[in-house]
Amino acid sequence: MSLWIDKYRPTTLENLTYNPGLSRKIKNLVDSDFPHLLIYGPSGAGKKTRILCILKELFGDGAEKIKIDQRSFENQKKKLEINIISSKYHIELTPSDVGTSDKIVFQELLTEIAQTQQIDADAKQRFKVVVINEADEITRDAQAALRRTMEKYMSNLRIILCCNSTSRIIEPIRSRCMLIRVPLPSSDEISTSLQHIASNEGIHLSKTLADNIIRQSQRNPRKAILTFEVMATQNKNLNNNTEIPKIDWEQVIDEIVNKIVKSQAVETLNTIRQKIYELQSHCVPPSLVLKKIALNLFTDKRVSSNAKLTIINSATYFPLCPPQ
Repeated sequence: MSLWIDKYRPTTLENLTYNPGLSRKIKNLVDSDFPHLLIYGPSGAGKKTRILCILKELFGDGAEKIKIDQRSFENQKKKLEINIISSKYHIELTPSDVGTSDKIVFQELLTEIAQTQQIDADAKQRFKVVVINEADEITRDAQAALRRTMEKYMSNLRIILCCNSTSRIIEPIRSRCMLIRVPLPSSDEISTSLQHIASNEGIHLSKTLADNIIRQSQRNPRKAILTFEVMATQNKNLNNNTEIPKIDWEQVIDEIVNKIVKSQAVETLNTIRQKIYELQSHCVPPSLVLKKIALNLFTDKRVSSNAKLTIINSATYFPLCPPQ
């Protein structure tokens, strides 16, 4: 049984109710000379969903027939492994999974794909597409290798980069891509989606409760749908007073902030460090953890104004290092 976020995920640009104007512009690109794309925007805004819709628009239903493989690479006697999602027409990978050794992925894998031509006579397009997730985590050496690949094999390869921010993408790559920003949808658009899901699942969802879910999720549609599903699973009858649960990792962040505020002892520091390690082991990005802790401390009324200034100074003085 699939989660609602997957069950009700749109599969075509026409079915994407969020940012319809953006969908029309992308459809025009598909019907013309399709360029390299750099799709960016906040987490949960629907970037990957929109990419899947683009692939279906480019290649038809065949883009949905995917398989998952694992490729191995040798780098200075070190074995690197990366998971690849692929169809006959595209591949999707996350090079940052191999850390600072991601350059070899571009040197070997992308070059191998770029040198092969599309042989399916029924394909709508004569090129293949490579979708690169977490593009802002790629090292600069790997980005330089990617730039050369984009230039050399433009005739039979298109790159779609997906990331939260373009600040870490080098200028030569940005200049060779069409930048598409996917903003968070409006509250009304998310409310319409929640009501659609509620209607199909036979659940009564009041407008007040829907607005509360959207407010709690900070207009993140993925988070809103997941939260709604948890609430519907735990409560048979939803009403305006139904408690809106927090995501597990956010509850851990709240615990960390409470411990920081209550005590600054060495024992507290050791406990907090252990909780942060646990969050990282559950694949919560370190940058997200630190950002959430800083924001929660800054908005906590128990923290003095002077302490908040110190938090801001520390957050700006010790930024997360960009990829090298």
